Amino acid sequence: MPELVIRGGTVYDGTGDEGRRADVAIDNGLITGIGPDLKGDRELDASGCAVTPGFIDIHTHYDAQVFWDPRLRPSSYHGVTTVVAGNCGFAIAPTRDEHHEVIARTLENVEDMNVDTLAAGIAWEFKTLPEYLDAVRRRGTLLNFTVYVGHSPLRLFVMGDDAYERAATAEEVGRMAELVKEGMAAGAAGFSTSFSFAHRGVEGKPVPSRFSDHDEVEALFTAAGETGKGVVLITPGEQCNYTDVYEWQPRVGRPFTYPLFARPDDAHMETVGLHEKGLADGANVWPQVTPRPLTMQFTMADAYNLNVGTVFGELLKVTRPVRMAAYRDPAWRALASADLENARMKPRWETFEVSESARFPELVGRRVNELAAERGMRPLDVMCEIALEEDLETRFRAYIANDDAGAVGCLLNTDSVALGLSDAGAHVDQLCDAPLFTDLLATWVRDRQVLPLERAVRKMTGEPADLFGFDRRGYLREGYWADVCVFDPDTVGPGPTKRVRDFPADAERLTAEEPTGVRHVLVNGTLIRIDETQIEAADVRPGSRPQLA
Repeated sequence: MPELVIRGGTVYDGTGDEGRRADVAIDNGLITGIGPDLKGDRELDASGCAVTPGFIDIHTHYDAQVFWDPRLRPSSYHGVTTVVAGNCGFAIAPTRDEHHEVIARTLENVEDMNVDTLAAGIAWEFKTLPEYLDAVRRRGTLLNFTVYVGHSPLRLFVMGDDAYERAATAEEVGRMAELVKEGMAAGAAGFSTSFSFAHRGVEGKPVPSRFSDHDEVEALFTAAGETGKGVVLITPGEQCNYTDVYEWQPRVGRPFTYPLFARPDDAHMETVGLHEKGLADGANVWPQVTPRPLTMQFTMADAYNLNVGTVFGELLKVTRPVRMAAYRDPAWRALASADLENARMKPRWETFEVSESARFPELVGRRVNELAAERGMRPLDVMCEIALEEDLETRFRAYIANDDAGAVGCLLNTDSVALGLSDAGAHVDQLCDAPLFTDLLATWVRDRQVLPLERAVRKMTGEPADLFGFDRRGYLREGYWADVCVFDPDTVGPGPTKRVRDFPADAERLTAEEPTGVRHVLVNGTLIRIDETQIEAADVRPGSRPQLA
């Protein structure tokens, strides 16, 4: 008799087929049976619920957090059973002792990670990527965990500080290609990189991957392809733009993926058209989309949303007093405002609002452009003056993209797009998009009926498993790993987002750990959530590293 049976639910197996009434038997971490009237030593009630494979989050930045938070909160509360870290080329291995602070400072600027938290929380007991993966395995994780081979740390490891200054030599490129293969052989999920103009690292410099040239890009893509497994993730830019992605992929032979958001005025539709043509030509490319609006909370102490400007970008290398002096200077504000109007990602001032203010609670929820009109000044002037009155502690919110529901719905229904972009583990005091899975089920399946349930389940499970080639994951099938989520389609939802202070170095984060309707979750046959209650025992760490078939 199996150890456990999930009884009375409707099984959606990850293929996209309609649900069917069946029980699921689990023994020794594997699914051993799916059918009617199964019996087990223990039984879980799934009546009125969907029984699905556990959700797979392919775009996270848990590379560092996994050391101090093996539960990988809040993803583990939302039916997620597998995560992929190391996205956008920003992993933390391979590394050398002298580059720990450089990596931390890079993550501070590109992913809004707290440097003090990283210093206190990361156990730097590794140098190579295989050693990093072993360190994670020894410590254990609640969820299945894997990473990409990241381009920027690869350059630092091979080139030293020159990684932030120049193109690589042929010898250095050859060494990086060897390390890509070494990482893939150790179990990495693929190779990731960023060429985005928005990604600035130490002192506002372009991140190391942006200094690569064509020969380096070709060599590393080729090395990834020669392994015969995994995925290549790109944040497009000068070295590889959207058109290039569809030319590179057939030559490399592995699936490519890149971020795609719904942009104002349908600016993203040009990329959608390019994607559809690429598919027709046989390309295996999967843009990543998210159902959630891309919105960030920030303070003027680290105005992440405004760093797209050249003038603002210069503040990345100055001290806080110098920054505050700039904000007080009308001439600097005029210069910065004019510069932002010409930025590639021009701020949409009509979406900026006051989010949190202790001194001016009457302003919370007010749009910055409205306040600017009332006061007869520019939006940036308003933000600077309010922030200076509160020692830069005022929090603002900005909508960057993905806030047009019609456009998002179209993206979700576009062929060969992957669900991703939660960014879980990054920007933790600015946003919390780890609940995108419960949000998809609540908002886009139940409320807006943009996707049928069976198609949504496939996008969260079988589709990403197929994309990466995860061995025996992403489906409810006999002999597959028992990664399972049981949820009530009528009540499932992401729950509230809260700000808490519980990270190393007394740092704060936004989190969502009270979802509704998520009844049971199992990872490799081990319960991590039962009857809508998370199992918090520190010794429950059933996660493993997903193998690539």
